Amino acid sequence: MNGTLVSPRPGILDFPEPMATDLDTRRQRFEELIVPEMPFLARISRAMSHSQAEADDLAQDTLVKAFRAIDRFDGKFPRAWLTRIARNTAINRDQRNREFLQADDSPIEPEPDPAELTDPEDIVLSGVVDENLKAALDSLPPSFRTLIQLVDVEGMSYQEAADVLDIPIGTVMSRLHRGRERLRKALAGTSLDPQTR
Repeated sequence: MNGTLVSPRPGILDFPEPMATDLDTRRQRFEELIVPEMPFLARISRAMSHSQAEADDLAQDTLVKAFRAIDRFDGKFPRAWLTRIARNTAINRDQRNREFLQADDSPIEPEPDPAELTDPEDIVLSGVVDENLKAALDSLPPSFRTLIQLVDVEGMSYQEAADVLDIPIGTVMSRLHRGRERLRKALAGTSLDPQTR
């Protein structure tokens, strides 16, 4: 050995050439490609999270990672790219939280009362989404809620959702079916139940 590192296989440590090199170009690409998708990221982060505070943190972490990696992003399908970053970030966060919760038994703070909302966006959105639907969606596991958000709200195809979340299309179909069934049961007897109309 002459002190030089040799990769065990050619290409294993090769990284793609950065598409943008200076900070101004990176900012411009971020503003063009990512900033318009921030409302989408907020919605998908909420679907992947247990609380609004957790969703805000997930969206922020996703944006930071997206900015750092914007040089390697080809510019195609920014929603899919952001969803994949958010998904991986959420998985890593859940693993850390499980470890933390095993050592910490402090109570979790509840969601704020809608009457106490001060953020204009929160106030507007709280009036748009029926409380029964919000409660039903929040009762779903994040894996079901995320798919309902991607397919039923954002309009992704089953294949697109499978690709973005890196799961088989059969899993998408199964989770959507079970998630929708849980929603129907949770909404039974409410103003959103078709049987009561």
